[in-house]
Amino acid sequence: MAWNEPPNGNNNNDQDPWGNRRRKGNDGPPDLDEIFKQVNEKLNKWLGGGKKKGGGGSGGSGGTGASTGAVLGILMVAFLGYAAYDSIYTVDESERAVILRLGEFSSIQLPGLHFKVPFIDQIDQKVNVTEVRSYRLQESMLTGDENIVSVTMTVEYRAADAQKFALNVQQPETSLANAAESALRHVIGSATLEQALTVGRDQIQVSVRERLQNYLNLYDVGIELAQLNINDTSPPSQVQAAFDDVITAREDQQRLINEALSYSNQILPVAQGQARRQLEEAQAYREQVVANATGEADRFTNILAAYSEAPGVTRERLYLESISRIYANTSKVLVDVEGGNNMMYLPLDQLRNNAAGGSSSSTLGQGALANPSGSNLNNLSSSDVRSLTDQILREIDRRRGN
Repeated sequence: MAWNEPPNGNNNNDQDPWGNRRRKGNDGPPDLDEIFKQVNEKLNKWLGGGKKKGGGGSGGSGGTGASTGAVLGILMVAFLGYAAYDSIYTVDESERAVILRLGEFSSIQLPGLHFKVPFIDQIDQKVNVTEVRSYRLQESMLTGDENIVSVTMTVEYRAADAQKFALNVQQPETSLANAAESALRHVIGSATLEQALTVGRDQIQVSVRERLQNYLNLYDVGIELAQLNINDTSPPSQVQAAFDDVITAREDQQRLINEALSYSNQILPVAQGQARRQLEEAQAYREQVVANATGEADRFTNILAAYSEAPGVTRERLYLESISRIYANTSKVLVDVEGGNNMMYLPLDQLRNNAAGGSSSSTLGQGALANPSGSNLNNLSSSDVRSLTDQILREIDRRRGN
């Protein structure tokens, strides 16, 4: 039966579900204050704070104990709820959780849902190990040759080791800044101003990165460098104009050197080619002279052998070959007339010129007139030779008659 239904027999001693006796003449729900009072009493009994027996002040003491038990019960429920809430935590994909147990390092928790012992384990911090952090430094520094240069540097880094980053150093970013400045000053102080401003900047950047990473490893801060760039190096503004003039002069020097090298690259191959050609020509001439001398020596040896066997014939042959070689390139012919005291001179060059002006083909042929200089008669054909011989004989007869 329901608690608010009257019992059979109308027994006034029946109780409702909370243990309250039904009030006479009232079938409605019980009083809320009374219900709350009964709950407090039960909690008080459970916590050992029941009413004291005897004495006139037992009622006041019981009320105080009931209030204290209610407060303790509420605190207990709150405590248990907070403990349950605090024992569960999550770690993001890019993070690593550093767990301390009673103030001492316990473990590194990976991404996911995790449980820890309340009030014993605590999360020191969640370190983002994938984020690339950046630090920028701009300082004026003294170079090795006692000049001042302004340097701007950017450092990009990651917290590679969550435990070291969270526990070994109190402020790892500050340690990174101090180490970066120290490494940069050390390297710039070992370089000259020209190296810092021009061609040596790349090497300075590499040296600073190596030195900075060594410092961080020595400090054991769990930081790994991702990138280090020296963005700008410039002289102080007071002497900027003078440095600009120096840079311009250096660029002009380099340009002139490049032009000289280009001219040298054009001239040297030509000169080397000409020298090689002259050497090859000299070598060819040497071989030619040696070959001609060897041939002449062999020919003389052969002629000597032939002369030893037939001196007269060989002497006549040598004479005729010599005369033929001498008169082969001349346009004049001398004829020794038998029985006469004078030697006849035949102007063959004039005869050929006269023959070139005539139209008769029985005189000099076209082959004989092909050479305008008239210095070579080897190109005359047989008919030309016969025609020329006839003219010579007629001229001889004419002069005899005279």
